[in-house]
Amino acid sequence: MYKFILRPFFFLLDAERVHHLTFRLIRLLSNIGFSKIFRSIYTVTDARLEREVFGIKFPNPVGLAAGFDKDAILYNELSDFGFGFIEIGTLTPKPQEGNPKKRLFRLKKDEAIINRMGFNNKGVFDAVEKLKKKHRVLIGGNIGKNKATPNNMAIKDYLICFDALFDHVDYFVVNVSSPNTPGLRELQDKEPLTHLLTEMKKENKKVVKKNKGTKEKPILLKIAPDLTDEQLLDIIKIVTTTKIDGIIATNTTLSREDLKADLVFSEEKGGLSGKPLKNRSTEVIRFLAEKSGRSFPIIGVGGIHSAEDAIEKLQAGASLVQVWTGFVYEGPSLVKKINKALLRHPEVLTASV
Repeated sequence: MYKFILRPFFFLLDAERVHHLTFRLIRLLSNIGFSKIFRSIYTVTDARLEREVFGIKFPNPVGLAAGFDKDAILYNELSDFGFGFIEIGTLTPKPQEGNPKKRLFRLKKDEAIINRMGFNNKGVFDAVEKLKKKHRVLIGGNIGKNKATPNNMAIKDYLICFDALFDHVDYFVVNVSSPNTPGLRELQDKEPLTHLLTEMKKENKKVVKKNKGTKEKPILLKIAPDLTDEQLLDIIKIVTTTKIDGIIATNTTLSREDLKADLVFSEEKGGLSGKPLKNRSTEVIRFLAEKSGRSFPIIGVGGIHSAEDAIEKLQAGASLVQVWTGFVYEGPSLVKKINKALLRHPEVLTASV
């Protein structure tokens, strides 16, 4: 139904407008009793899908990547489509509009999206208020810095978000890899990144010490697919040195290689996601897993449009996977298809833990 009726209609409209329209539609349907219907159609419940990664027990390994529910508006309703976890954000301390519109583009021939949203969000404290309602799903908090914050002050922004979200999310993701905030990717360099993650780990311990009875929250780093092998080796060293809990590989790419889309779209500035990113994302996952001896968990994201794509990421070394652009193109049945396929291939689940 989605691919043959809803998607053709949605794709006639502006991509960002459709995103908000879809949110309103999902909320409306959920409010009139469709939550149970969605769960019955799309949720796959089976103990064989469960896995414990960085100390958290996930009901299944398929999550929704950050950027879809930036402001924690619809995480419970979205969980009805079968996700094992939802990642909100990227959130910044202060609200910000992001980059000027138009800033979201579909490359239909490539089954891809270019975005230059620029961390548009209502601010971390607005999200905290929304997160106070009961969660039906595990929540990851993806955090960043405000555009106006210079890089030498960036740590403060990340710590503000960390402290605000600590009681409301299950794990954290440090986003220094978005291509849409000027200068942000400079924080991926070895020295500033080591410093940032070290301070995050210190804050983790400080919060736990202050609030007895709490546990440290896992901290993950989201990296770009455009890093060189040398830079990826540095990432492995940084994970070892700072003792963070894992990596999300990968964010969107600046590459525009081998696109079929019309030049007017393919030359738009921003990060590219979707099918063209699939192979590079998997290469990064495999490189990190092999070179590190699988010493830390990896969440694989990038170009997952089918169950086979997800299995490929898990076989390459990912412990969990996330979808975003594939969810837009394939619809909610994608999550169910992945989980059903994994039940048919239990060896993949065993190998990827």
